[in-house]
Formats: sequence, structure tokens, C-alpha cells
Amino acid sequence: MLEKLAESSGNVVGYKIVGNLEPSDYEKLEPEVKALVEKEGSLRLLFDLTGYEGGTVGGWIADYKFGREFQNKIEKVAVVGDKTWEEWLTHLAQVVYAIDARFFQSSDISKAWAWLRE
Repeated sequence: MLEKLAESSGNVVGYKIVGNLEPSDYEKLEPEVKALVEKEGSLRLLFDLTGYEGGTVGGWIADYKFGREFQNKIEKVAVVGDKTWEEWLTHLAQVVYAIDARFFQSSDISKAWAWLRE
């Protein structure tokens, strides 16, 4: 499940991923992101993975399709987490999602927000 973070404003938007990602999460996310892109032109996204437990194959496919659809409209992605594999995921995010992607430890989430707003 995706929860939009209260710190989101303008073209800087964050989501906390809780539990498993399912295709239905992208059915909600896609129109929201599309509307923001139409309004703002481009986006800077934060994904907080500290509550992420995994995903389904359908969720991963939906994630890939989402990334391909919006790749040219996402300037930066900040991935926030505490695990090594989450840091590796950031490298994949740069290929699939954004022009620039960086990993931040969960204790540095404020630095992630600041980087996105630069």
C-alpha cells in the first residue's frame, strides 16, 4: 500500500510503502502522478521503503510500467530505507524511473527531502 506523505508539496511528492505493493496501488498512483505532471511539468519523488515487505509479480510489472511511462517526467527519486538491497534498488530506479536517483538512510529522510527541493 502507498501512503502519500504530508511533506509533499508542489512537484516534490513522497510516498511511504507499507506492506506489499499490488497492481491496485498503481491504479491509484498513476492518475495522481499524471495530474501532477500536467500541472507541474515534472516531478521529484521520494519513496520511503521502511515499511515495505515485498510485492507480487503483478505489482512489480505495474511498477515497471509506471516507471517507463513517467521516466522522462521524473527529475529525481530519493529512496529511503535501511537495507542494502534498498540501496541497490536505487541504481535500478535511476534506469527505470528518473534522471537522478539517490539512496538515503531512514535517519536522513530530512536530507532526502532537502535534496529533492534543491
